[in-house]
Amino acid sequence: MQPSAGYQERAHTADWALTVWAPDLGGLLQQGARGMYALMHARLQTQPREAYRFEMAAPDRETLLVTFLSELLYFTQRDDVGFDRFDLTYEGERLTAEVEGAPLESIAKEIKAVTYHDLTVRETERGLEATIVFDV
Repeated sequence: MQPSAGYQERAHTADWALTVWAPDLGGLLQQGARGMYALMHARLQTQPREAYRFEMAAPDRETLLVTFLSELLYFTQRDDVGFDRFDLTYEGERLTAEVEGAPLESIAKEIKAVTYHDLTVRETERGLEATIVFDV
């Protein structure tokens, strides 16, 4: 039996690719974030916890996925923090994200950017699914 939400690394030539799936868009965004931090081998300190809140708008699910992950990556690079809790509200084209994490203990691999390469959010028997390619 397959889990209702998750992520799996995919072979890709020069970059990293990750297939994510979840029952709904909020779950897909969360799995994308969890998978991104797993690819980086990010280890978080246990304390102090840090909370961020941000809003964004996007014309489609693909843009929202890339924008959300790019925002997390920006905070990770700027503030040396990783995230592991996600409270997401999606209404129409707007996303409100309340995320929580902690300072990074270590990162084994760097991600430069989240790309649109072959990105499509598609409906499957598992719910929504997408393959995300990261520039390393």
